[in-house]
Amino acid sequence: MATNVLVVPDLLEVAAEPNRRALLRLLAEGERTVTELSGHFAVSRSAISQHLLLLSEVGLVSARKDGRNRYYSLDAAGMVRLREEFDSFWTNELDLLVADAGRLHPPTSQGKI
Repeated sequence: MATNVLVVPDLLEVAAEPNRRALLRLLAEGERTVTELSGHFAVSRSAISQHLLLLSEVGLVSARKDGRNRYYSLDAAGMVRLREEFDSFWTNELDLLVADAGRLHPPTSQGKI
C-alpha cells in the first residue's frame, strides 16, 4: 500500500549543493531571470529552473512575474533563517566536540593534563 508522505527538504542540504550555492551568490548581486542565470552554468535552463524551485521551496529565493519573465531574487527572511541554521549547526557541533574532548581528556584534580 502506497503512502503519501510530504518530504520537506532540509535548508542546509539544499543550500549546500554547488550549483545552488552559485545561484545564491549570483542572486546576491540582484534579481535575474532563469535565462540570465543559466548563462553562468554548464547545465540546462530546465536544470536551473529546478534548482530555483527547490531554493524557493525552502524560502531562500522568491520570484515575481513580469510579463513573460519570472525574476528571481534572494528572500531576506530565508537568508536570515539560513544564517541561524549555520550558527545553530556550528554551535551544536562545537558543543559536541568540547564534550568529547572532556571525556577523552578529563581534567586532573591539579588542573594538569
